[in-house]
This record gives sequence, structure tokens and C-alpha cells, in this order.
Amino acid sequence: MYYYLIIALQIYCLYHLYTHRNAYYWWFLILFLPAIGCIIYLITQVYNKQDAEKITDEIAHVINPTKKVRDLEKRLEFSESYQNRINLADAYLEIKDYNNAITHYIEALEDQSQNDFYATRQLIEAYFKTEDYDKVIFYADKINNHPEYKKSRTQFLYGLALKRVGKMEEAENNLRQIDVRYSFYEERLILAKFLLSIKKEADAKEILNDVFTESSHMTKTNKHIYRTTIKEVETLLKEIG
Repeated sequence: MYYYLIIALQIYCLYHLYTHRNAYYWWFLILFLPAIGCIIYLITQVYNKQDAEKITDEIAHVINPTKKVRDLEKRLEFSESYQNRINLADAYLEIKDYNNAITHYIEALEDQSQNDFYATRQLIEAYFKTEDYDKVIFYADKINNHPEYKKSRTQFLYGLALKRVGKMEEAENNLRQIDVRYSFYEERLILAKFLLSIKKEADAKEILNDVFTESSHMTKTNKHIYRTTIKEVETLLKEIG
């Protein structure tokens, strides 16, 4: 029992560390001194008496993601509010149950009293994962005047959907919006690959060089997170010459 408790704490601490981007040395402490490392991490980085119940729930959700869905389903049954439905849809999206996520986002959008940008943005993400590119385009057109839409991942997915349906010029115009310095590293790699595919090597090389240069200024944590992206950027730059 003690062994499984330590494993559960270790999983939670690593998950918290990853999502909160805390100092890199915590990875070594938690991995190589699991019992002591987890206790120190929880006390110094997480624990608050008011959050004790929340921490317990989050540990359970990390170990058993479907528990979160079941809990949110019960909450929605008890109170069919807009936020409860969005929370459930988000939970389905997290566990890659895209069809159920889509169902609940669409139902949430029927509530005309709510700001529909978030639900639409999440719906676009789910439709993209199911490769329903026509629906991605349809819903993106509904929110493309929203201030948070410009230079966002949602606009990027819209660009990729346009590419998939053969609208290459529109796709390029939208995909290029993601080229923002010190952010969107994976998306910018995809953009560079797209530009290479349409014979715009100079533009692609400029983006790859920017990402490579920016990688030297990353924190150790971000270098770890984006290590695969950076490696692929280096490989492409060598191939282009």
C-alpha cells in the first residue's frame, strides 16, 4: 500500500511540475528521492490547508482520468449549468473522447446568454482531432472577428483545415499568423514544413533559424518540453543547407 501511495504522489508531483513549469531540479528530486522529494515538493510548491481536498482529487484524476469525467457527469446531472457542461466537455477532450466532447460543446453553444468564444474554440479543436475539416472551417468563420482569435492556435487549426481542403493560399495566410517570436514552437515548425512543401524555402529557413536561435534562450524546463521540436528544427536546417 505504501509503495502505491508513493507512486501516486510521484505521478501527481511530476504532473504538477510539468503543468506549472517549476524549476528543473525538482525533476531529479522527485524521480530519484521519491518519498522525500514528493513531501518537500508538496510542502513548498503545492500544499495549502484550503487546497488539501483539491490535491487529493487531482491525484485521483491523474491516476484515473475517467474518474474526473464520471464526477463531472454527476455534477451536470445535479445541475445542468453552462459551466458544468463546458467542464465535462473539456474533460472528454482531455481523454481524447472527441465525439462526446463535441456533443457537449454543441449543446453548450445553444445557450445564447453565454459568450460562445471559448466553447467554439474548444469545439474547433475537437473537430480537428476527428479530421472533420469542413466543420473546423465552419465554426472558425463564426469567431474570426473575435480579438482573441488573431494569432491563436485556433486560427492555426483553421489554416491547417484550409490546407486539407486544398485552399492553399488562404491556408498560408492564416498559418503565417502563428509566427510569433518566443512562442508556438511546434506550430512554427509545422508552418516551416508547409512553406517547404509549397517551395518557399527561404521563408521556411528564416522561421527555422528564428526558432533555433530562440531555443538557446529557453529555460531548462522548456528545452526539455520542446526537445523533440528543437531537434527536428536542427535536422531540417541541415537538410536545407
